[in-house]
Formats: sequence, structure tokens, C-alpha cells
Amino acid sequence: MKNLRELYKHLKAACLGILLVTAMLSVASAATTSSKPSESPQLMFVQTAEDFKADPAKSTFRLLKVNQQTLYFSDRPQRIAGHIKMADYLKEWTVQAGKDNFKADPPNATLSVYESGQADNTVVVVEITNPVVDGADLVYTYKIINGKMPAKGGATSLFIDWIGPGGGVGFGFHGVGVGRRGFGWR
Repeated sequence: MKNLRELYKHLKAACLGILLVTAMLSVASAATTSSKPSESPQLMFVQTAEDFKADPAKSTFRLLKVNQQTLYFSDRPQRIAGHIKMADYLKEWTVQAGKDNFKADPPNATLSVYESGQADNTVVVVEITNPVVDGADLVYTYKIINGKMPAKGGATSLFIDWIGPGGGVGFGFHGVGVGRRGFGWR
């Protein structure tokens, strides 16, 4: 019976994640200022982990046993989706990615954490910086934008704000040239 409860908890977290992605796509679609097919896509990222732990004193959170593949997707008209290895995702945090990168312009992210005994996942909006791989974990420094950071939790999803093509992530992922972050950039 305990295994069924754990499975239910993970399925519930996954369903909430799908709902959050759908909501993000709706917001991104409504906020896009241009509908020309030639417009560069803005890619959003999703990371998942088995467990979660925060250290408020250091303003860090740890994605425990993080999936080593980071999902990315875009909204219409391109509708790009795929996944990249952790090392390639981390390149978006370096100056080698071009002048428009996550290090120069830290992304906002929505953190969805399952907490035992809670009816719903805890959702926190944060600005994330300084990702560091520590064994099977990924540690971010954060600044809270909205919500309250849980101390620990189970199944976790992190939905990361968009970035335009450049620094290696874009059409088909394999090196696209220089791009800018932002809605409506061409």
C-alpha cells in the first residue's frame, strides 16, 4: 500500500507539472508581440528531481537526484521541444554562450515541490543564479519573487524562464549563432 501512495504522490506532482507548463505556454503565447513565423523562438526549460532541500541561510536550494536531461520547449509558431544534457544546459550560464546568457540576465523560475501531508504542491517563483552540480544534485542560489520556500520536499519540478537562440540552444539545439532573450526579438 505504501508503494501505491508513493506512486500517487509522484503522479500528482507530474500532473501539476503538466498544468504549470500549460499555463506557462498560455502566458507566453498571450505575451508574444509578434506572430511572424520568422521570429526566433524563446525556449523554456524544465528540470525534475526526486527530492528537494533548501538552505535559507545561504539562499540556496538543492534538486536532489536531478534528472540529467533538461527539457526545453517553445511556443508557437515553431513548437520546438527536446532535451539537452546537463553539461550543455550549464553552458547557458557562461559568458561563452554570448552576451545574452543566464549569467548576465538570470532567469525567473517556478519551483513546484511536493511536501508530504500537504494537499497541493508548494509553488514558489524565484530568480535563480549560480547552478552548481554536486554529485547527483544541482544547487541553485535563489531570490524569492513570490511565495514561501519550503525547507524540504519530494518530487520537484523547476520551470525556467525563456532564452532566445544563441549559446548553443535553439533550432535543433546544435549551435545557432547569436540571439537575444525576450519576447518579440528578431
